[in-house]
Amino acid sequence: MPEGDSVWKLARRLDRQLLGRKVVRSDFRTPRLATRDLSGRTITEHATHGKHLLTRLDDGLTLHSHLLMDGAWSVTGPGKRLPARMMREVRLVLETDARTTAWGLRLHQLEIVRTRDEHRVVGHLGPDPLHDDWDPAEAVRRLLTDPARPLVAALLDQRLVAGLGNLWVNELAFLTGVSPWTPVGEVDLARLVDRAAQALHRSATVEGAYQVTTGSTARGETHWVSGRQRRPCLRCGTTVQMVEEVAGDPEQRRTWWCPTCQPGPVPTTRTQTRAGGRR
Repeated sequence: MPEGDSVWKLARRLDRQLLGRKVVRSDFRTPRLATRDLSGRTITEHATHGKHLLTRLDDGLTLHSHLLMDGAWSVTGPGKRLPARMMREVRLVLETDARTTAWGLRLHQLEIVRTRDEHRVVGHLGPDPLHDDWDPAEAVRRLLTDPARPLVAALLDQRLVAGLGNLWVNELAFLTGVSPWTPVGEVDLARLVDRAAQALHRSATVEGAYQVTTGSTARGETHWVSGRQRRPCLRCGTTVQMVEEVAGDPEQRRTWWCPTCQPGPVPTTRTQTRAGGRR
């Protein structure tokens, strides 16, 4: 699923494929924007803030898209198009003067704003570790506004820190050595946000390091706990545990942890997966 580093890498790929190109045809396949036309405008920048993509145009407009859990952008070359099975998921088509076509898939949030008004769509977000103006002290301040809040829930709140998704918050809890449900006020947040910024930056910019949290690219060893339920912890051998997400509750996502390496509170009401199955 898209996280801050995913969207940053997407923006760099779109730069290579679309930057400086003029839109010759646009087709919005969402009712609210169905009559809008971006043709004649040149793409000047792909900026990001957390999980939000901002495609800036030369006439002072910005196309804002949020990938949420399953959104994506794909670009095809001259004379090419997406497979027919994917066409029903297309929400936006942008054809360029280079005969390339950008396809926005499953874009649940899509809007056009003036570039000077981008704060309307991203102004509520917290500091972004991938921005040049990353402010770790501000991130710590925001995370401490509710010190009793569970660590993972706080890190997932994009209003506090932008760009950390479910994979990263689970891995950061492991690397910090605390249960995902530890009150955020009990954690060394200065050290945690520094580690988060370094990890996200490395994942986004270093070849072969994308979302590798263990330092190993061997199959099944790229993450400490995420996706490793019922498997031994890579550090101590204890079986990694997982609880399912709570539908409709963005703060209670699927969560993984090692009970030995991450002592502290555990959930009492959510479905828990252990070795041998659920209980």
